[in-house]
Amino acid sequence: MGRKTFAVAALIAVTALTATACTGAAAPKGEAAAAATDPGGVSGTITVLTHRTDLVQNGTMKKYAAEFNRIYPKVTVKFEAITDYEGEVKIRMNTENYGDVLMIPNAVAKKDYPSFFASLGSAAALSGKYRFTGNTDVAGKVYGLATVGNANGFVYNKAVWKKAGVTAWPTSPQEFLDGLKAVKARTGAVPYYTNFKDQWPLTAGTAGIGSVSCDAQANDKLATSAAPWAEGSDLNVIDTLLYDTVHEKLSEKDPTTTNWETSKGLIARGEIATMQLGSWAISQMQAAAKTAGKNPDDIGFMPFPAQKDGKFCAILSPDYQQAVSIHSEHKDAARGWIDWFTEKSGFAQNEGSVPTARSGALPATLKPFEDNGVTLLERSEAKSAQVNAIDNAAEIGLAKPDYRQKLVDMARGVQSGSLEDYFADLDKRWSEAAKETAGS
Repeated sequence: MGRKTFAVAALIAVTALTATACTGAAAPKGEAAAAATDPGGVSGTITVLTHRTDLVQNGTMKKYAAEFNRIYPKVTVKFEAITDYEGEVKIRMNTENYGDVLMIPNAVAKKDYPSFFASLGSAAALSGKYRFTGNTDVAGKVYGLATVGNANGFVYNKAVWKKAGVTAWPTSPQEFLDGLKAVKARTGAVPYYTNFKDQWPLTAGTAGIGSVSCDAQANDKLATSAAPWAEGSDLNVIDTLLYDTVHEKLSEKDPTTTNWETSKGLIARGEIATMQLGSWAISQMQAAAKTAGKNPDDIGFMPFPAQKDGKFCAILSPDYQQAVSIHSEHKDAARGWIDWFTEKSGFAQNEGSVPTARSGALPATLKPFEDNGVTLLERSEAKSAQVNAIDNAAEIGLAKPDYRQKLVDMARGVQSGSLEDYFADLDKRWSEAAKETAGS
């Protein structure tokens, strides 16, 4: 199983917090899952729902549970891996049976978290200890902790780029395009791969809002922007780069034939050079390199090609948030699992991801970011509700692939229209939607 769910979850956080909530058997609000003062005294059997079917099937989660039991010896942890996680859990949340610990489905509106999940404590106390608490903060209480975080950027084959004569990260969109042209001219690799057919990879651009301007509040500012695609804006720069890449024939010949799973082997073997994805993808591409008998160290990760005051910036977004069901009969054990998994399991480092605990070290896969002074910014979600409302009313879908698929089709000439006109139309729809939703 690939990590598509990770990418989608991280990106949907931009737009899904006001999605239609589950309805049905919601419990009274206000219950809390307090942290245990004596882990050895906590007991009970808990069920953890997870979308990571791969880690359950290969025994990895069982190993984590064994380590957890060193600290919580009287707690039995059972895992329930769900392939169609979003679809099935959304339905189950109409009942009281949705596990003791679960990843919060994107269909649950943020305002409804207190009806389904137990509070983990005050935002004031937890925000200093953990990243991304703003995503589950309702009225000053936190209802979930991210399993890991994800940085935006480009996965690339360093050996291919070096063969093309490019060893330093491009600092501007034009330098990036020049690098892709060098790859095309000097190697046999496809410079850039859109993963167009699988659709969801195209949403990676949205995760980078703020990386161009080096502004953690960039997504929030969309709530008051009349022209998000104006020249020089984050969305303008991000989407223009994609358009230019395709228009200048630096991507695969036929994007309708791309394949996500196949792309891992292609980049690992140096048959394609670059893909825009989150940092979660690095470990997958390195694993593919091992399988192909290639050097995993050839797989690198570069920041978006833009700098502010001479420095790169990368936006951090959370993966699924782990929460305690308000119906759990063993909330102390469930909370114990979340605390241990977030702070002690080493899961983030093992997955090559950014740890939720602020005290956690960055994974080895992101050491180049650390060594080169890339500024990591935690995306603000303070105005997500307003942004989501505007986006929905405008029917654009910032975290959906459709509008970028149209952009790619325009760039390759199978759909009419200019980029300038397209941006103008997006701005018009956004501006009108902002007026419609004002005060709602």
